[in-house]
Amino acid sequence: MSNIIEINNSNTEVLQIFALLSEPQLLHYFEPELGLFIAESPKVIERALNAGYEPYALLMEHKDVDGQMNDIIPRCGDVPVYTADYDEITAVTGFKLIRGALCAFRRRQPADITELCRNARRVAVLENVVNPTNIGAIFRSAAALNMDAVLLTPACSDPLYRRSSRVSMGTVFQIPWAYLSSNNDYPQQLRDMGFITAAMALSDNSVSIEAPELKTIDKLAIVLGTEGEGLADKTIADCDYTVKIPMSHDVDSLNVAAASAVAFWQLGRP
Repeated sequence: MSNIIEINNSNTEVLQIFALLSEPQLLHYFEPELGLFIAESPKVIERALNAGYEPYALLMEHKDVDGQMNDIIPRCGDVPVYTADYDEITAVTGFKLIRGALCAFRRRQPADITELCRNARRVAVLENVVNPTNIGAIFRSAAALNMDAVLLTPACSDPLYRRSSRVSMGTVFQIPWAYLSSNNDYPQQLRDMGFITAAMALSDNSVSIEAPELKTIDKLAIVLGTEGEGLADKTIADCDYTVKIPMSHDVDSLNVAAASAVAFWQLGRP
């Protein structure tokens, strides 16, 4: 049964998770146990629920209780659903709710990377990508364009951060992902799991993304680097291939999210 709670000044301490706590504070909310993350918008909340994440609390306007969240609220059991008019939510929380609803979910244990990759044919590997918007956009492309999993180095932004999951349209809950154990020594780990590694980088010593031999590789890891600097020189040297996207009009590179979509489309097709 739904637990609808009218927002007032007495429950602002609970509501701080939606408006005041930073992403790292949410991550450590139940320390030493796993913490929380926030999903924003009905679509993202629905996809988190579909993936089996456990809801902790919801925040929404009155109109959404019987509106766009009507079918989602019952799926959350008896977790508290905080609600008020838009102006009241803004006054009490200091947060302008503009995308319909927020849901705090409990985090769960990360996936086992060996098991995750066991039957994978194509994986995306992100090295030190720190912009949550780019993380979300890459995940959306990975899910849509035949990647079986996304692997991230420890320095990458968290895919469960609010902006990442929102930009991804909830696909961070639809495609398996896990963190690698190292920021720069992972190509051998991928090789040990049976992958050929392809570093996406600007280099004279590279093959075109259209090279036919890339299509015949059974297990391929597509490695993309951080914004601006790209992949580390050591990573490029340690990978089996360096792969370049042909450019025109004297453009020398694409944003990592745009490059990922091109790479996944070309290299992910059966």
